[in-house]
Amino acid sequence: MVKWFKLLLALVIVFQSCKVNKEVYVSTSFHEPANEGLRFIYSEDGLNWDTIPGVWLKPSIGNELVLRDPSITVSPDGVFHLVWTSSWKGDLGFGYAESKDLIHWSEPQMISVMKNEPSTINVWAPDIFYDDEKQEYVVVWASCVPFKFPKGIEEEDNNHRLYYITTKDFKTISETKLLYDPGFSSIDATIVKRGKNDFVLVFKDNTRPNRNLKVAFAKSATGPYSKSSDTFTQCFVEGPTVEKVGEDYLIYFDEYREFTYGAVKTRDFIHFQNISEEVSVPKGHKHGTIFMASSSIVDKMKRSYEIAHRKNEDETKNISSLK
Repeated sequence: MVKWFKLLLALVIVFQSCKVNKEVYVSTSFHEPANEGLRFIYSEDGLNWDTIPGVWLKPSIGNELVLRDPSITVSPDGVFHLVWTSSWKGDLGFGYAESKDLIHWSEPQMISVMKNEPSTINVWAPDIFYDDEKQEYVVVWASCVPFKFPKGIEEEDNNHRLYYITTKDFKTISETKLLYDPGFSSIDATIVKRGKNDFVLVFKDNTRPNRNLKVAFAKSATGPYSKSSDTFTQCFVEGPTVEKVGEDYLIYFDEYREFTYGAVKTRDFIHFQNISEEVSVPKGHKHGTIFMASSSIVDKMKRSYEIAHRKNEDETKNISSLK
């Protein structure tokens, strides 16, 4: 009887441990007008999303003090590395901070990446990717440098191209290089690794009247990338992020004119099926990037928010009682 009890107890412990360590999908987020700070949503199945309440990092750097387009990747040692757009215009870099629990963050800093191009108008939508083979981070973003590229159909102050830097520690940063020039204004790029020497770049064609998503392929995260594909979304979408669910890759995108979120699924990044009716995203969520995190981290964030919320309520009541 004692042996059976010990076996049952061991199974319960194993079950609880697996439950605590279960990984869930988490996505960075922000609410317009992007002056409040970093938010999160999460999902257990990659389709149905719930809000993690609270603002976890407030904007404190940049010309316009905003926190837009937040992007996170997780390092092999479990550190979350965050980059974001710190201004619509005027900054020559992007914001950076790191955390071990998504609750407590390092002091935000500006990573100046376009200082050698002082006429740069903006640094938009930095997206962070960890190259596990080279053991380095790749950050890709869009910048407009007037008169640097053929004008095309966009004005000089809206003729973006995709740039990147690499770093191993965010202290020593490589020189800025051009990642991709598809021959037209492009923004909102994210890098996906499918296997060894097999990378996909998902990005937004930012030319009028397109404003839709396309892909390109390469054998390295930093290219060179192939000619861009035809579009696989409707017009007026932005901020793509990619997750893998089973054998499918799901590409989420912000349908910003409709104030909704859409998604397609694919296995080869050539054929796409719209699954927007199958996904649900909390109202007000704006585009970020999807990554994996332990469910225990999500639970700790919820508890942390509840404690802080109750504390604020108690303080408000105390102040009211003194009036």
